[in-house]
Amino acid sequence: QVQLVESGGGLVQAGGSLRLSCAASGSIFSINVMAWHRQAPGKHRELVARITDSGMTSYVNSVKGRFTISRDNAKNTVYLQMNSLKPEDTAVYYCNAIKMGVDSWGQGTQVTVSS
Repeated sequence: QVQLVESGGGLVQAGGSLRLSCAASGSIFSINVMAWHRQAPGKHRELVARITDSGMTSYVNSVKGRFTISRDNAKNTVYLQMNSLKPEDTAVYYCNAIKMGVDSWGQGTQVTVSS
């Protein structure tokens, strides 16, 4: 089983930046994909960005060019660098790991962007 702990959320003004971190522990061998999802109040959870074990990345259209996902395998950590933040980025951000088809989730970290 994989345990995930997020950090780095907070309150920021529009146009600002934040970097989220997700540290993985436990049975981390052969994690295939790590990803960030977010859920705003009253909305469904959406996939924001994902990175495979080979380093391939993908993003939801609304964050392309502003967010960057990266992965430090030596530290078992995945990051989400968020620049040019907008009020509509306000949400709880969740880290997700997929290993052999099984999902693991972190507890979430709140990101609030003020206008």
